[in-house]
Formats: sequence, C-alpha cells, structure tokens
Amino acid sequence: MNYSIVVPFHNEEDNLPELYRRLTRVMENFEDDYELIFVDDGSNDQTHQILREICQLDPRVIGVRLRRNFGQTAALAAGFDQAAGNIVIAMDGDLQHHPEDIPRFSEKLNEGFDVVSGWRQNRQDGFLRTFPSRIANQLMALASGVAIHDFGTTFKAYRREVLERIPIYGQMHRFIPAMASVEGALIAEIPIEDKPRLLGQSHYGISRTFRVM
Repeated sequence: MNYSIVVPFHNEEDNLPELYRRLTRVMENFEDDYELIFVDDGSNDQTHQILREICQLDPRVIGVRLRRNFGQTAALAAGFDQAAGNIVIAMDGDLQHHPEDIPRFSEKLNEGFDVVSGWRQNRQDGFLRTFPSRIANQLMALASGVAIHDFGTTFKAYRREVLERIPIYGQMHRFIPAMASVEGALIAEIPIEDKPRLLGQSHYGISRTFRVM
C-alpha cells in the first residue's frame, strides 16, 4: 500500500459523502494503491450509517468507530494504527481542507522530505480564533526550533516510519513536526486553501487553543 488517507469525523453527515467523492476522484489519478481510513469519533448523527454504506460499496475504505467522542488526536491515532500506507496523509472531514491539494503534498515528499505540513495563509476563521492561534504557533516554533507557520492544521503528510516512532495523545498531533524534527526528520511546509465551512457546525472552540498553549 502506498497511500493511506486518514480522516476523523464527528457529526459530519452533510460533508462525508462529498469528501469521499472528491478524495476518490483525486486518488484515482495516482498510479499507486491507496486506502481511505475514515474514523467516526463518536458521532450521534447519521455519520456512522453513511460510513458503513460507503465501506460496503468500496473496499478501499476502512471505517473505524470510536465508542464515544474522544477528540481529534485520539481519532487520528486510531486511524494511524490502521494505516498500511508508506505515506500517511491526515486531513479534516469538514471540507475546509481540499483533497485537490494532496498531489502537492506528494510532490513535496518526493523532494526528500519526511513531513509536509499545510499552511493556512489566509484563514477564514475570524480574528477571535486566528489571533490566539497565531500566538500559539509562534510559541511552538520558538520552543521547538521548527520554523513552520501552522502547527494547528491537521492537513499534513508523513512518511510511515516517522509516525511509528512518535507517541500521540492529548493535543499531541499538532506537535508531530516538532517531535519528528528531534528524530532527524526533514520538515517542509506548503500553502493550502482554507475555505469557510459550508455545512454543519465546528466542534472545536477557542478553548482548544489555550489547551495547546
């Protein structure tokens, strides 16, 4: 297996079908094998039912269901545990991350990097969320010595061997580039699209930023 795409979902019944269609369209343009690992993080809407139907139709989709809402890091860790690909790409399930950006992550990895992080240059979240996030990112860059602008985005690509050496818990998925750098990994950053959420509601408030800080 060459590519594993890991996506956590929490109450994303409106976005799951469209994201699946777009991911499939993008990944079928690759000549390499791929799998989609969709993690239902304790949803209480129709997300699980829709995911089960997709899994029945497409054997390339692996569905993981957590018993309750454990949070984004736990959902990602569950997906990473299932991933068989040499390259693991993580992204959000709310369609604010564009599957069409995936080939650019792959191209950057092919240049010899071990981790490629997305950079939301023009965030659409509003001042009350972007300003604290900017401060947190600056603190993380200073503390870690890893000069990237956006630790917070889930949209990142990893070589499998990097993830295997890093424990993930709490809010730690944001710090994977920093921990990978300690292991000698080469880190790169690419600009990505950041669009406002069109369907559903965000499940993560400003309190998350302070926990990260």
